[in-house]
Amino acid sequence: MQGNNSILQSPIEYLKGVGPLRADLLKKELHIFTFADLLEHFPYRHLDKTKVDAIAAISFDQDFVQVRGRLIDIEVIGASRGKRLVAHVKDATGVLELVWFQGIQWVQKRLNIGSDYLVFGKPSFFMSKPQITHPEIDVLTPENAEGKNVLEPIYSTTEKLKAKGLNGRTIGKLTAALLPQVHEKDIPEILPDAIVQKLKLPHRYKAYLHLHFPPDAEAYEAALKRLKFEELFLAQVRMALIKSNRHRFSKGIVFDKVGDLFNEFYNKHLPFQLTGAQKRVIKEIRQDTARGHQMNRLLQGDVGSGKTMVALLTMLLAADNGYQSCLMAPTEILAQQHYNSISKLLQPMDVNVGLLTGSTPKKERDVLLKALTEGSMPIIIGTHALIEDKVQFKNLGLSIVDEQHRFGVAQRAELKLKGDMQPHILVMTATPIPRTMAMTAYGDLDYSVMDELPPGRKPVTTVHRLEHARPAVMDFVKQEIAKGRQAYFIYPLIEESDKLDFENLMKGYEEVKAFFPEPQYYISMVHGRQKPEVKETNMMRFKTGDTQIMVSTTVIEVGVDVPNASVMVIESAQRFGLSQLHQLRGRVGRGSEQSFCILLTGKKLTQDGRERLKIMTATNDGFLIAEKDLELRGPGDIEGTRQSGMMDFKLASIVKDKDILVTAAHLCYELLDADPDLSSAENLRLKKHLLSQKGKTEWSKVA
Repeated sequence: MQGNNSILQSPIEYLKGVGPLRADLLKKELHIFTFADLLEHFPYRHLDKTKVDAIAAISFDQDFVQVRGRLIDIEVIGASRGKRLVAHVKDATGVLELVWFQGIQWVQKRLNIGSDYLVFGKPSFFMSKPQITHPEIDVLTPENAEGKNVLEPIYSTTEKLKAKGLNGRTIGKLTAALLPQVHEKDIPEILPDAIVQKLKLPHRYKAYLHLHFPPDAEAYEAALKRLKFEELFLAQVRMALIKSNRHRFSKGIVFDKVGDLFNEFYNKHLPFQLTGAQKRVIKEIRQDTARGHQMNRLLQGDVGSGKTMVALLTMLLAADNGYQSCLMAPTEILAQQHYNSISKLLQPMDVNVGLLTGSTPKKERDVLLKALTEGSMPIIIGTHALIEDKVQFKNLGLSIVDEQHRFGVAQRAELKLKGDMQPHILVMTATPIPRTMAMTAYGDLDYSVMDELPPGRKPVTTVHRLEHARPAVMDFVKQEIAKGRQAYFIYPLIEESDKLDFENLMKGYEEVKAFFPEPQYYISMVHGRQKPEVKETNMMRFKTGDTQIMVSTTVIEVGVDVPNASVMVIESAQRFGLSQLHQLRGRVGRGSEQSFCILLTGKKLTQDGRERLKIMTATNDGFLIAEKDLELRGPGDIEGTRQSGMMDFKLASIVKDKDILVTAAHLCYELLDADPDLSSAENLRLKKHLLSQKGKTEWSKVA
């Protein structure tokens, strides 16, 4: 926000009214260490005490009212619990009743009959007469008689701070004591003049002042808009610079030819016609990998959109250019699944494909590691076992990460280090990411969207059923099993407690068993308490068709591909988030048969719960669902988004401020197209500011 020698760098204990004790509390409770931190502790609302109303003008629809009048009487009414202090103030237009249920003695001592007061509070009406309970009341003076000249800010605080006299109002007084010491040079303008003028934004210094103490609601809104825009714009510029510098300066492996392996597979062994979306993405990847710069691409595709096929074609492209590829999956079962499907697809061709997981036997592992070092294995699929030090490649050219939110940034970075030159990175996810989130949390990546399903896939039919329909639901599942199909029963993780989750699942398991007795039916069960090998075995039994039913918690959300499973029953469906419901539903509908998802709930549902179920039954579009999920839950709860640190906005919200974000992104790209290094005179202050933000900006090459 400010230069090194600015007053804003001063420790908070040096502000008048703070001192060492209060400073310690402010540091612990609100992370306020300096004057700048206090300035960035923004009010969450304002009270309008700029107007003084006549008592007769008080109406039902006012949130707050301020009047001045003479105290004409005061008395304590009632006894024990019913005890209250009642007073009346009068102006030229009428009488207002004031009531206190607490602090009676203290208020009584402060008030004098016949004196004039300024009264503020939330009005109500009793017997058609206006009344304020627990009003704020101050002695009338020439200074306050016409009301305040700015809106009064209300700040968040904590119970510990309140106990030490640091309530929201006190924090307001500290901020009011700070502002006269802060000057324009301490909060200099950082945005280019052209943008400030185009959007008619107030100056940065003025925006900070008006965010705390605005003269009116209009000034506050203008200040808020300005600072929200600044947050979103700076985040966009940071991301865009990282991306642009990678495009310009990173040295990448060149895949300059489409060779025999790619062409043979594409022309002879492709099991189905590629969708338009798959063709588009492969084209984008080919362009990325031919440029001589490192590719960092996020591929979002809804469940079943054919990402594995894109991954395979990209790996064949790498092999044609003499480079190895690795595909990293978050679980053993998913790695195994990728290995099986890719091996099967490449069976007619002479391509050596390996599988490396934590449970690969030592003898097999040694053979794999040798083949990777020698370069005789062009494709390896595995779990995080691929990033162990022992795993060395001869010439790694492509790293593919499946389900990015299951891997941390550090793990992805380790993958990058496996080659002499940084390999191309393709990150795949079946979790649709809303556009606004993609622009902020993943703005440093190029991204592709696959929004078409392969031919022959039918959308899953989704219905919501109440508890009383359970017997009919079970009969329907029996009919599907009689046709040779399989079914999932999914139970939520209800509490933070493993024990309760487990009990809930066991109860569900017994219930399912009662409807589907052995030996007519066989059931697999999977939950978090099982050892990995037991979990794997039970999943595999279901996958191979030894069991017709899978009873599980959400551990199957990412992973098991069972084309024969055509029904999913989700118990207590209202307890799941939208994206999670969509992910779960994606486990059925993998084959060509019609599949069904049944959402079971009790009668009692919250408004949000109803909304989620309504969306799920109305659409199969993962992107639409992701947008809605973001609206309902906010970005903080959406898996994997916080890794980037780009979501920690103080004022802006990517849900509520979508329009500001789109404007910020547009102006950011317009600016960088014209001046990629921010070297022109009008952009130097922006560049200086970005470079001063240690740890936030990774574009030292431009400095």
